[in-house]
Amino acid sequence: MMHFDKSIQMIENLEINNCKTKKLYLVDALGYVLAEDIIADHNSPEFPTSAMDGYAINYDDMAIGRLKLASINPAGSALKEDVIGGTCIKTFTGSLMPHGADTLIPIENVEVEGDEIIIKEEVPQGFSVREVGENYAKGKLLISKGTKIDFPQIGVMASLNIANVLVYEKPTVAILSTGSELLELGVEQTNDAQIRSSNNYILEAIVKKYDGTPMQLGCIKDDKASITTAISDALEKSDIVVTTGGVSVGDFDFVKDIIRELGCDVVFKGVRIKPGQHIMVAKKEDKFIIGLPGFAYSSTVTALLYLIPLIEKFQQGKSALHTVKAKLKEPFVKRAKKAEYTACNITLFQGEYYVDFEGKKVGSSAILTNMLGNVALLVTSEDDTSKEIGDKVSVLLFG
Repeated sequence: MMHFDKSIQMIENLEINNCKTKKLYLVDALGYVLAEDIIADHNSPEFPTSAMDGYAINYDDMAIGRLKLASINPAGSALKEDVIGGTCIKTFTGSLMPHGADTLIPIENVEVEGDEIIIKEEVPQGFSVREVGENYAKGKLLISKGTKIDFPQIGVMASLNIANVLVYEKPTVAILSTGSELLELGVEQTNDAQIRSSNNYILEAIVKKYDGTPMQLGCIKDDKASITTAISDALEKSDIVVTTGGVSVGDFDFVKDIIRELGCDVVFKGVRIKPGQHIMVAKKEDKFIIGLPGFAYSSTVTALLYLIPLIEKFQQGKSALHTVKAKLKEPFVKRAKKAEYTACNITLFQGEYYVDFEGKKVGSSAILTNMLGNVALLVTSEDDTSKEIGDKVSVLLFG
């Protein structure tokens, strides 16, 4: 079996020759990844602008102490008059600063007597005046290609009058679970050997959460012809096909053989990782098949480690998962000479992460309930040993 680090490196080295893009209306692009750089085509603001309500003056006239109110300059109005010696113009937030004015006296700093203002509190030169290009300058790169679009990006692009934006298409991920023992939601159980399928639903949720478009294909019985047809059809209609079950060494584990028979190039099969050592990744042109183990916890962990990076690769995006350092609140027993991903509880206290294993069961790779709670995955390499209270460990957060 392959070293875990090598398998991750192979995933990182995979190339997609044609990442699909499309234009979306600006607000509809929320959650997508930019496929173009956003560069300012103008200065913002274009002209000196008032940052608050007040009176536009020439700073040198502040010493006079009493200025004549020449006119009013509402926001959105074209400038009609200049500030000349001994006068001021009432100006509002967002208004252009009148010619001849370089400073704004706030309303609360003056007293109005008839058509004059009396300056009660002075301000520095240039006070509350937004300079040309304060927000951004013409020609500046504001948002880089590969950025995931959130509300700040939408706001900035709206200010640039960008109504439609080029984004990467989210890859379609076909999901199917294999196993004659599996029951879909709502299907009545007819014998004790049947179990309720959860893998295909948690995978659908993972795909949605991490910016793919799921295609739910449900459960397929352990029949080679049926599985072959299902995977072949899924490969035609999607960018990534993810299966659960059928990749181990049992008599009815057909998936690993079918993937090869469909002409896919196997990137790797079998990794020294716990859980999920029978993981399989294959490629056919710009499409991928990921064969995940059938146990629920195994398929969930390996989906996080191998499926999410492939979804991101189609969008030239950055990893949504990240690793932090944390302190152990109780000992950790290293159980296998493999890379291990162990469910743990994580808390943040006074700027430092802590982990414990309260309520986490030790057993097979089927215990999906270990993923409940404020959970993360404690990461240990195959060369790591058991840990003591207070030791620093690596922990994978789900983003």
